[in-house]
Amino acid sequence: MSAQNVLFDAPGPKARRTILIGNIIGALLIAGLIAYVVFLLGGKGQLAADKWTPFLEGRTWEFFLLPGLLSTLRAAAIAVVTSVLFGLIFGLGRLSHVKPIRWFAGLVVEFFRAVPVLLMMIFLWLALGRSNLVEDAPFWAVVIALTLYNGSVIAELIRSGVQGLPKGQREAGLAIGMTQMQSLRTIEVPQALIAMLPALVSQFVVILKDSALGYIIGFPELLQNARRLGVGEGNLLQSLLIAAVIFIVINFALSSLATKLSKLLSFRSKGRARDETLDGIAAAEPEGTLSR
Repeated sequence: MSAQNVLFDAPGPKARRTILIGNIIGALLIAGLIAYVVFLLGGKGQLAADKWTPFLEGRTWEFFLLPGLLSTLRAAAIAVVTSVLFGLIFGLGRLSHVKPIRWFAGLVVEFFRAVPVLLMMIFLWLALGRSNLVEDAPFWAVVIALTLYNGSVIAELIRSGVQGLPKGQREAGLAIGMTQMQSLRTIEVPQALIAMLPALVSQFVVILKDSALGYIIGFPELLQNARRLGVGEGNLLQSLLIAAVIFIVINFALSSLATKLSKLLSFRSKGRARDETLDGIAAAEPEGTLSR
C-alpha cells in the first residue's frame, strides 16, 4: 500500500457539490462581467469594424507589429543568455567556501535585486547616451538592466536550489575525490538547474514582459510600436489589446515548454543520477566490499 500525503482531507459528496455550485456561480459572474464590458465597448464605438480592420492589412504588421516583436525578442533573447551567465557566476560565488568571494557576490546580488529595473534602464540609458560608447543606447540599456536584475534573481535560485539538495550529493562527490567546487559544478548545480527549471523559465517570462518597459526610454519594442500604431489609426485600445494577446501567446508557449522540458529532464536524470551514484560508490569502496 502506498500512502499519499495531502494537506487537507478529500472532499465528500456535500463538499464537492458546494465546490461545483461555487464554480458555476463564479463562472457566471465572470461571464456577466465580460458581457457588460463588451456592451460598454460597443456603446462607445470600440467594436466598430474600422477599429479592427487595420490589423488585417499587411503594412500594419510589416512596419509596426513585427518590427516591434523582433526587437522585443532580440532584447529578451540576449538578456536571457546574459542573465543565466550572470546567475551562474554569482550563484557559484554565493556558494563559495572563500568568505571574501561569498561576501562580494552576495553584495552584488542583493544590490541589483533591490534596485527597480526601470530605474536601472533610465540610468543606463542616460549614462550610455552621454558617453557615446554604443550606438543604440536604449537597446543596450534595456538588455543590461534586464541582465543585472534577473541575473541576480537567477543567482538566488541557483543558491537556494543547491542548498535544497540532500547533503549526500556533496558528500558523495567528496568521497570520490572531488573538491567542493568540482562537486558544485558537476553534481549539485546541474541537479539544481533541473529542479528549478519551472522557476527559471518563469523568470524568462519576466524578462520578456519587462522588456516592454523600454518604451519609456524610446526603445522601439512591441508595446511602443503598438502605441504608435494606435495613435496614428485612432484605435489605441485595439492596438494594445493585440500587443497583449501576442505577449500572452509567447508567454504561454514558454510556460508549456518549461513544463514539458522539466518532465523530460527529470525523467532522464533519475536513471542517470542513480547510475552515477552507484559508480561513485563502487569506485570509493574497496574491492569486494559490495559483493559482501
